[in-house]
Amino acid sequence: MVSKQEQAPRDSTDVAPKDASTVILIRDAAADVAAPGIEVFLLRRVKGMAFAGGMTVFPGGGVDPSDADAEVDWAGPSVDWWASRFSTDPARAKALVCAAVRETFEECGVLLAGPSADTVVADTSRYAQSRTQLEKRELSFSDFLKRENLVLRADLLRPWANWITPVGEGRRYDTRFFVAAAPHGQIADGATSEAEDVQWQSPAAALAHWQGGGSILLPPTWSQLTALSGFGSVAEVLAAEPEIPVILPTLITGEEQLRVEFPGQGGYYEAGPHPWASRD
Repeated sequence: MVSKQEQAPRDSTDVAPKDASTVILIRDAAADVAAPGIEVFLLRRVKGMAFAGGMTVFPGGGVDPSDADAEVDWAGPSVDWWASRFSTDPARAKALVCAAVRETFEECGVLLAGPSADTVVADTSRYAQSRTQLEKRELSFSDFLKRENLVLRADLLRPWANWITPVGEGRRYDTRFFVAAAPHGQIADGATSEAEDVQWQSPAAALAHWQGGGSILLPPTWSQLTALSGFGSVAEVLAAEPEIPVILPTLITGEEQLRVEFPGQGGYYEAGPHPWASRD
């Protein structure tokens, strides 16, 4: 880490966090790999971005106003069920789920939707132009689904975690994490303006890459990778029903070096680069 004097200034006001959704895409590793298990899809964000620039993350982003107003055909658990799992109200839960599906499509081309309630799109390349329009906010997600006669497959998502950016940061997000299996036939890619590089890695390999200085992980990303490293298959992950406490790390500024405190942080500070070391 670098000293406080070398850090970029922070807004000292208590910025209200914006709702956001992040999707951890998973797949079973090939049977012939040395360490079978699951793999996760990771993006390295473009350097210089206002939030998490240059860091390795899962697909996701802020909830758009259109997500809250979306009128879509919906398959899977009701918005009331999602609201209960994420300890929020139904309207907010609906917006979070819509944002999760939309952001996953925008950022890596994976679309959790299908022609009917029990099917899923096999090839999303035909929607490339719409994907660009969505990313540029020239098209709403609900209008896209209606135009293509697609049903949002909320049943392909599972609630996973809830982290809030520490008080004291200039940009703050109240992020709900979801997990989802990559649909058969669809190809996750890096065709987005926000990613410099993308790859599938096992959670253990991603953590080893970070420990070797090859990536920078925010605490929530590190925490989810650590938790997922204990699962042996996609089926095991999807069957899990984790507790979802609200985790609000504490930003420590009164010491020589900036850091955050959060549950289970021990392994995070034992190895690997941290976000604050990359700030000018």
